[in-house]
Amino acid sequence: MKKIEAIIRSEKLGEIKTALATAGFIGLTTFEVKGRGRQKGIALSYRTSEYRVDLLPKTKLELVVDDKDVEKAVEIICDIGKTGNIGDGKIFILPVGEVIRVRTGERGKGAV
Repeated sequence: MKKIEAIIRSEKLGEIKTALATAGFIGLTTFEVKGRGRQKGIALSYRTSEYRVDLLPKTKLELVVDDKDVEKAVEIICDIGKTGNIGDGKIFILPVGEVIRVRTGERGKGAV
């Protein structure tokens, strides 16, 4: 199993969540986060002064999937999350050692 962590534009969450659910990826967790990448934030102006916002609001999406489903989930996130502009986000894929369902104690793939 793998854990997919995706940092995406917040406005894309609804579309991505719907597409993942349609493809059978129901369980996920989201977080409101702030961060920066190569762009190092954005310059904004207020009245006559200019200032820099270096931590931009994003959404972090986490889901655990079977190894064979990783590419399918990543493709959905990329296809829908992509605007072609700087700041579209990143996806990280990590190995999952074990999953345990708290309610039943079930372990492994069935616990996802």
